[in-house]
Amino acid sequence: MKVVLLENLRKLGNIGEIINVKRGYARNFLIPQKKALFASENNVKEVEKIKSDLNKKDLEKKKAAKDIAEKLKNKTFEFKKLVTENNELYGSVKPTEISKFLKEKENVELSSSLIQPIKEIKTTGEFKVVLNLHSEIECFVNIKVVPEEQIK
Repeated sequence: MKVVLLENLRKLGNIGEIINVKRGYARNFLIPQKKALFASENNVKEVEKIKSDLNKKDLEKKKAAKDIAEKLKNKTFEFKKLVTENNELYGSVKPTEISKFLKEKENVELSSSLIQPIKEIKTTGEFKVVLNLHSEIECFVNIKVVPEEQIK
């Protein structure tokens, strides 16, 4: 299915490009999220007209992403979790939990879909996490998991 992009998307294309994607991806994600339109003649002409506005919005998003990246770059955040005797966590540290933590501690609101741990966080120790802030900007933060003190 051919769609015309309304945003710069990593690995797909830039604003105004007409690309071919699978029908389900277009109907279930790109179009409902307002990231693309069906590539009809009218929609292509409309996107060409508003391309400069879309580029301005994209630059604003990029600037906000750069600010967040500078604020969080290479920082280490400490999570206290209950652990077993072999230092394994009861459960794991998920992107939603990291998102809530960043909102509380750093006042940075990020969707959990933008947070990607490099490997699953199921034990104590240090882990790298990628924050995909914009199609061109990503930032790395460290997550340090320490055992919560045992109450005796």
